[in-house]
Amino acid sequence: MVPFILLIVSFLIFRLIGFFGLSYFDVWETSLRSAVALMFLFTAMAHWGKRRPDLIKMVPPALPNPDFIVTATGILEIIGAIGLLIPITSNIASLSLALLLIVMFPANIRAARKGITIGGRPCTPLFPRTILQIIFLTAVILAGY
Repeated sequence: MVPFILLIVSFLIFRLIGFFGLSYFDVWETSLRSAVALMFLFTAMAHWGKRRPDLIKMVPPALPNPDFIVTATGILEIIGAIGLLIPITSNIASLSLALLLIVMFPANIRAARKGITIGGRPCTPLFPRTILQIIFLTAVILAGY
């Protein structure tokens, strides 16, 4: 839920900054791109912090080397976030991050079904998580265009 709140609040802050004179954020696309990038940079931090063991538990057991998968997805989130902020790469970054969200969703399903906690807190139940995933996908795709 924290990434969702960060996405919404940062988008509104960027829009306000644009409204009050910083022309870079004067269009919704740039504000959304920046908010999505900030959200992915925030979520990537968990891949190396105290939540890392919880993320490793989320990886479906059929996949080999969950430790590497968590590291790789964190790196991909950082690269995608940076790519969103560069106009020439924002389209490909947007599509890549959308694909990453889709590929990582089974881990979220597993976490919801198994009652895995993240940072000591229960993960978001499956139905709300699915709605959030749709919102994130929409934001990511819109941010790239």
